Amino acid sequence: MRYRPWLERSPCAMIRLMEPLGLNGAWLFTPRIHGDRRGAFLEWFRNDGLAHPMDVAQANCSISVKGTLRGVHFADVPPGQAKYVTCVAGRVLDVVVDVRTGSPTFGRSVAVELDDRERRAVYLAEGLGHGFFVLSESATVIYLCSTPYAPRREHGVHPLDPALGIAWPAGIEPVLSDKDAAAPTLTEAAGQGLLPSYADCLARYEAPGGQQLRPGRR
Repeated sequence: MRYRPWLERSPCAMIRLMEPLGLNGAWLFTPRIHGDRRGAFLEWFRNDGLAHPMDVAQANCSISVKGTLRGVHFADVPPGQAKYVTCVAGRVLDVVVDVRTGSPTFGRSVAVELDDRERRAVYLAEGLGHGFFVLSESATVIYLCSTPYAPRREHGVHPLDPALGIAWPAGIEPVLSDKDAAAPTLTEAAGQGLLPSYADCLARYEAPGGQQLRPGRR
């Protein structure tokens, strides 16, 4: 079924817009920012405003220098780890990758810029891979997670794997952690049985306590 932007008006007349990013379970949130001589105010997260309501079990803050490339990370499903990501200082290229075997969009990625001006956020459901590249001199990215960090359930795919086809910024040398630099390619990760299956992810989304899909948004 075709995805459609979802609009809702809250009691304080703030309009929230969630729009799909072309991968099932990936959404972009654009807030309405209220500014005056004092500064600005916005709602950057509301659980009832998500296309997939999520439990929040952990909140992370990442401070990175220009050129830092973090990802592509994902977790075993079940239980998986949904994320809600925004950039509160600086500017990053945020990327969501479909690493779910059996998905009609397997191997595809979508990239959006997040910054401290438009203050958009990306929501990604369990089973999707995530990474970002720092475009400004430094950047602070914060993200909410539906489950706590569990090292044995966390995995990665090499972000520079040509098979992913991610158009990372040219002219900036990427800075990777040792762990990310040693991550397998998508094909290698699939061969090692590391990737979540699309069927397991759909079951997780429909399960009690999972990220329930709104009607007509599968």
